[in-house]
Amino acid sequence: MNEQTETIEQPVAQAEHDIMASPSSPDVRQNAAILPQVEGGACGCSGAAGSMLPNGTGTVSYVYAIGRVEARFPNLAAEKEFAQATGRADTAGKTDQQTFHAVLSKRENRYLVRQLCWVLTIQGLETYLLQPRDPADIDLLVEAIRPAPTPNDIDVVIGLRGPIAPPQMCNGLMVPIVLFDQIYSFDRDTLIKAIPKPEKTTDAQFGPAAEELFNRIMQMTDNAGATDEHRVLNYLVMRYPAIYAKTVEQFAKDFSLTGVEVRPSPLSSTRNIVDVIFSYTNRNTDFTEKFFVRVDVTEEFPFLVAKMSPYYDR
Repeated sequence: MNEQTETIEQPVAQAEHDIMASPSSPDVRQNAAILPQVEGGACGCSGAAGSMLPNGTGTVSYVYAIGRVEARFPNLAAEKEFAQATGRADTAGKTDQQTFHAVLSKRENRYLVRQLCWVLTIQGLETYLLQPRDPADIDLLVEAIRPAPTPNDIDVVIGLRGPIAPPQMCNGLMVPIVLFDQIYSFDRDTLIKAIPKPEKTTDAQFGPAAEELFNRIMQMTDNAGATDEHRVLNYLVMRYPAIYAKTVEQFAKDFSLTGVEVRPSPLSSTRNIVDVIFSYTNRNTDFTEKFFVRVDVTEEFPFLVAKMSPYYDR
């Protein structure tokens, strides 16, 4: 069994310079239900109630996914209704995307927001249909529709994974439903700038290193944010700046990032705790140094158990 220098079983305090503000963590409603609409094709984003457990199997499955939120019309009637609402708005001089955002942002058009399908795409693939657990959180969907989108836009979705959507729900799109509790919307440049920069490190050194680490994790195979491995990696790139600082430090020592691995922690018992191991190899000697961070992924919101420390293979 691998042995590490850290054996902390209690969660560590929130990092002093957390990248994103910590979301409030509502109690997980184990019997929360998703009731897909099967008539009329509307999204049904105003909330749901029913007898089906979130993933249709009697167990709760969590999602911590990073992608892009898109709004789509589920049927022709919703599209025509949106066109009529657009005709009543002052849209002169606006682009199509600016018009779309302006119309949906108006309070009197909230009924249109509830009619639309909200799709999370990951690496260009349609991955989830989104519904808010709390109807008041529908504003988070509107905020994800930028008036001037860019390729660097990022949306982070945290919630419960439900059953596959029926074809009537979103114009034939059959992907899992996610009942979300939180959505963060920002762009990649904002994320990089929000990461605390280590002392004696210039912007020219830190920016490319942080972006490379972020890209490496985002491009891992099939990272849909649904497995413990992918949830913990997405959590760390969003919430734990120390992994960026360590990568910059290792690059300065002429090491390359050669591996990111997730293993069950030897401390796991009643909790689901994993170790995330970062491997750095010297470009001249091929000597490899490893560091790990320990995270609890038992419930919907992962949290740090042990800070980044050296990792030793035994």
